[in-house]
Amino acid sequence: QAQLVESGGGLVQAGGSLRLSCVASGRTFSLYAMGWFRQAPGKEREFVALIRRTGGSPYYADSVKGRFTISKDNAKNTVYLQMSSLKPEDTAVYFCAAGRFLQNGPGLAAAIMSPANYDYWGQGTQVTVSS
Repeated sequence: QAQLVESGGGLVQAGGSLRLSCVASGRTFSLYAMGWFRQAPGKEREFVALIRRTGGSPYYADSVKGRFTISKDNAKNTVYLQMSSLKPEDTAVYFCAAGRFLQNGPGLAAAIMSPANYDYWGQGTQVTVSS
């Protein structure tokens, strides 16, 4: 059975760093693009970052560009989200997700923003940034 398991969340002061991990099992996740979303209380789930199955330039939400870095280790079936210069507004539950996208260019950039276009989800890990 396909499974994504996140870890690495916690409480950190503003300006600090955390690294989230997502371990994939049960499917050939090398065929999937891997993304991170987050959801704060009372808000919709929002896109954070994505790395394509073939690698290449990742995609980032404008709110995290220059602060967050997504990467993956195919040998470990693991995708990472390195978060630096954290702000209180980064506080949320962070979810790992896997999806298969056929689009390219602007079509892909639009498709990856929607949670509905992902096939598998982890249970989430809480990140809390104190001011």
